[in-house]
Amino acid sequence: MTSVLDYAPIAATCFAIPQFLPQLRKLAATSDSVGVSWPWAALTSANNAAWIAYFTLARDWTALIPSSSATVLAGALAVMLAGRGRGRRWPAATLVGAWAATLAGAGALGGRADLGILLTGGFGLQVTPQIWTAYTTARPTGVSAGTWLLILGELSCWLLFGLDKSDPRLIALGASGLTASTLMLSRISWTGTKRRRDPQPGTGRTTAQELTGLHS
Repeated sequence: MTSVLDYAPIAATCFAIPQFLPQLRKLAATSDSVGVSWPWAALTSANNAAWIAYFTLARDWTALIPSSSATVLAGALAVMLAGRGRGRRWPAATLVGAWAATLAGAGALGGRADLGILLTGGFGLQVTPQIWTAYTTARPTGVSAGTWLLILGELSCWLLFGLDKSDPRLIALGASGLTASTLMLSRISWTGTKRRRDPQPGTGRTTAQELTGLHS
């Protein structure tokens, strides 16, 4: 008998396809990249490119749609951020290059099984730079809440589906995504609240946090 949760992957796909459009639109409209991590965008593109290889080997053609969308859109975000001065530090570029090489090696030597294991654990590596950047930036005003709401929706679907099917990989992936998106949305909400409480420009009062935000 078909369960409602059997449709969770379809819902996850609907959340995943447009996932990076809110962040791309915000960056294009405001040119505000404060708090947005270039390694996060680049690692997301690399991971989803590897998922394309994984799903191709598995002959799961439907799953190619969201992974292809994330590869292209996250890659476009990485290019836009690089054009605004993000991603110029060699440690970040080295991390992304090393991870991409690791994924390629796992796929070539270990096949689909090893690549799948690496990708499941790789989500934590993917989102950590963004969480770190958001929480160490005084005012991460460039981060899009819309993108993280879509991430929350997608990974919540996979968590529920994993619990229903007793799939430890999906449970781990979903729990990681739920934690990451909750942290990001909390930070975005706190930043918005802080901006409303701070003195508006022209009042003649500039706080230390405002000065920090100007130089971040």
